[in-house]
Amino acid sequence: MGKVLYEASQWITRLVWVNLVWLFFIIAGLGIFGIMPATIALYTVTRRWANRDFDVSVWQTFKKVFKQEFIQANLVGSVFFIIGLFLFIDLRIANAMQGTFSVILYFFIFFLLLLLLNAFLHFFPIYVHFHYSIKNYIKQSFIISLISPVSSMMIIVGLFFIGYLIKNMPGLLPFVSGVLPAYWIMTVCLRRFRKLEPQAN
Repeated sequence: MGKVLYEASQWITRLVWVNLVWLFFIIAGLGIFGIMPATIALYTVTRRWANRDFDVSVWQTFKKVFKQEFIQANLVGSVFFIIGLFLFIDLRIANAMQGTFSVILYFFIFFLLLLLLNAFLHFFPIYVHFHYSIKNYIKQSFIISLISPVSSMMIIVGLFFIGYLIKNMPGLLPFVSGVLPAYWIMTVCLRRFRKLEPQAN
């Protein structure tokens, strides 16, 4: 029992510390400009955890990755944001239209938005696991998310339970709001990547 409690306390400490560091670097990047590089640093740490490496220096990893990926991360984030904004505007226009075609168009654009969200969720694990150009990071995010329906469903189910937990215990928000989803998504995606990599060789 003592060992279980020790392991539990270790995990709680890890999760809380990493989440607080993630929030700090988001603020350090002036909020909007800090989200992407700080989240990439977060996934860099959770990838190490998913590979059973728990000795990673959280602060040094965040500091290094944040500075190194700041520009490229924000460029990719801008692409996703522009695509999402374009689709959202189109969705509003389709909603304002009348007729059967507008209904079909509305659901089609809504479907594209879901694809974009799924690709965005896969982007961070892909970014920290593979080495691509900006164009290929975005392309592979869409491709892998489309060919991995089971992984996508597992991610959604996991995020639902995490969201339910935080909703019922809002005091956890500053402590696990980023790290729990990131660790879950990274763990699911890493298993998928290991199955895809032999096929690519």
